[in-house]
Amino acid sequence: MEILVLLAYAAILALVAPFVLPRSEHYGSFVPAGISLVSGSVIWLLLTWLGFHYDEAWIWFIVMLAMPAAIILGTRYLNSTRAAAEEKKLADIRLGGKA
Repeated sequence: MEILVLLAYAAILALVAPFVLPRSEHYGSFVPAGISLVSGSVIWLLLTWLGFHYDEAWIWFIVMLAMPAAIILGTRYLNSTRAAAEEKKLADIRLGGKA
């Protein structure tokens, strides 16, 4: 049941992400939703293994703050790495090397 709450929260974050994050051509519109769902699930699993209980507020507090942070950091990382790879490929093409 708790995973369904994380899924709903990830969907809400995915709806808000295009309005909050800077526009980018280097990732699709479902990438922020995927990042938030995977990061929320992994953090939930780790906190459960560490002994947090589902009826305590701390596990919810940590997960609900970590999911938007993961979206911001994940999309910035994807944007920068893909932009760098694109620049490298364009530089190779301009120099006449094999693409």
